[in-house]
Amino acid sequence: MKGVSVDLIIHNAQIHTLDASDRVLQAIAIRNGKIIEVGAERQILNKYSAEQTVDAQGKDVYPGLTDAHGHMLMYAKQLLGVDLRGVKSLQEMIHRCEQYKAKNPNLKFIVGQGWDQNLWANQEMPTNEQLNILFASIPVCLYRVDGHAALVNDFLLKKSDLIQKSAPISDGEVVIKNNKPTGLLIDNAMSLVQPFLPDFSKKAYLEALLMVQDELLQYGITSVHEAGIDFEHISWFKELIDKHSLHVNLYAMLMDTPKNRAFVQKHGKYRYKNLVIRSFKCFADGALGSRGALLKGPYHDHPESRGLLLTEVAQMQNLAQFCLAHGYQMNTHSIGDSANALVLSIYQKVFNTKPDHRFRIEHAQILDLKDFIKFSQFAVFPSVQPTHAISDAHWAEKRLGKDRLKGAYAYQTLFNQFGMIALGTDFPVEQINPFATIQAASNNPFGENLQFDQIIKGMTIYAAFASFQEKQLGTLEKGKDATLAIFEYPINTQLGQVQNYAWRTFIKGKCVFKLDAL
Repeated sequence: MKGVSVDLIIHNAQIHTLDASDRVLQAIAIRNGKIIEVGAERQILNKYSAEQTVDAQGKDVYPGLTDAHGHMLMYAKQLLGVDLRGVKSLQEMIHRCEQYKAKNPNLKFIVGQGWDQNLWANQEMPTNEQLNILFASIPVCLYRVDGHAALVNDFLLKKSDLIQKSAPISDGEVVIKNNKPTGLLIDNAMSLVQPFLPDFSKKAYLEALLMVQDELLQYGITSVHEAGIDFEHISWFKELIDKHSLHVNLYAMLMDTPKNRAFVQKHGKYRYKNLVIRSFKCFADGALGSRGALLKGPYHDHPESRGLLLTEVAQMQNLAQFCLAHGYQMNTHSIGDSANALVLSIYQKVFNTKPDHRFRIEHAQILDLKDFIKFSQFAVFPSVQPTHAISDAHWAEKRLGKDRLKGAYAYQTLFNQFGMIALGTDFPVEQINPFATIQAASNNPFGENLQFDQIIKGMTIYAAFASFQEKQLGTLEKGKDATLAIFEYPINTQLGQVQNYAWRTFIKGKCVFKLDAL
């Protein structure tokens, strides 16, 4: 007797539903992109018949993973420019620029991304003398790995009239040495050269975005919280969606600009197929590696500085009220203990008006111990990137000293306060690999390990809550989107277990990645 007709049955699987009972079942029936039923092997095979059946070969099946803080656009730009990740010296960085120019002789500018002076022998910030010699007649801009500093050549400084700058600016810094700009720009000072820096074409960006998507799907990542887009990028993503090219679920955070605010006033909470927009991205401070994170006390290795406040308090307060009025979420980049304390105080007023606001702090890297409880008191959602703890471990104490490390990268404490935590990578600052996230979160060098179920839920159901999508995504239950990944190997927290990937990735019942199709 023929069973109930569905589009797809996946069976012979270990299906981790992540539902309230954390059931592990063997088969799932899917129709019109939705989950019809999850159950035991014979239960599903006897009840349903399908046009397509997938034998999962006993592999683990999880809800599609979410990267709760990534940068597809930044990664696309990195793919188009000079890849400076992992360079071990200024000389190697210069050499990669020379190689890039040789391969792209017609390109009239050089943009690179990914250098980190903490990997160099002297760990000193670079200066632009060699860039000026080798690239005297084209603009060059080389971004630090965190995107919070850039090294530019004198050609670009002269174009932007920064060659005469000789003092810090309020929300950034033009670094001076011997009464002359070194070419190093910190945080908002970078915006002063942007109008004079050519960019890649829209066509090139769209092609690169699809390359980024390919990498995401290979890891079973089906959703990305895109941490900061401008108004023009909304149409870019819609164009890719209309071409049936962009499959991942994109939860985009708008930058705080007049055009983006006007968009929200016109459209409110916005959904266009798999693009959802109902949040703003804000920067409270810079990054710890470039000493832009805003600290309550001076930097341990630079007593003259406490970091930078990148957005005026009044503007952050105004954005919080704007978000509250339009049902939007405010997601604020906060690294230093002073920045986190400031944002928590702003969010307190929001909580007093709307307890379920789901406003987020992105990174929450360093906190004063007395401020942790405020995540619970004011219902502030922590969104963190565990691989930062691995990358920063060998130099964080130099920046902070031992005492402040007690409140640094404190993922379990944050989880205990709020009861949920959203996990991402901040790619391309870190690698996109979610299994590296699992390893980092369970082997935190600062001692604040998360448990396996907390980690997996941080990349699934907690991330769905963090984007108001828990009714559609995050668990494998009847009525939710059939968005899931079948993984080649079992997922675990054993040290060194990072070489894993998806065997099949499905979004709304459609297979968007097959391992054997590579």
